[in-house]
Amino acid sequence: MRIADGSRHPRGFVIVCLALTALASLSLAASAHSSPTSVNVVNNSSREIRNIYVSHVNADDWSNDLLGESTISANQSATVNGFLCDQEQVKVIAEDQDGCFLSTIVACGSTSSWTISNDTARDCGY
Repeated sequence: MRIADGSRHPRGFVIVCLALTALASLSLAASAHSSPTSVNVVNNSSREIRNIYVSHVNADDWSNDLLGESTISANQSATVNGFLCDQEQVKVIAEDQDGCFLSTIVACGSTSSWTISNDTARDCGY
């Protein structure tokens, strides 16, 4: 195709440029909405915390265990670092030695602290 000034602009080149621009914009938009978040879990209970997960607040889409092979013993603490949030808040779920679940909501994009005590409500499935 020839433009009035006599230069050539191959149509395929223009389409590729537009596609690359669109992909770059989507990538930037996705990263702008994901915030690295950390939670310091303080275990002031008499139970060992064996697993930590995160989930969207109103969903059951739990992550993999963020503690890995570690545990949080009674009267100890551990910081779970660098998980990404794509919302304003995230649900943090702990599983104790009895297989019971405890949870809290934390703000995304920050470092929060969660203290678990013997009085923290547990969901033991019964």
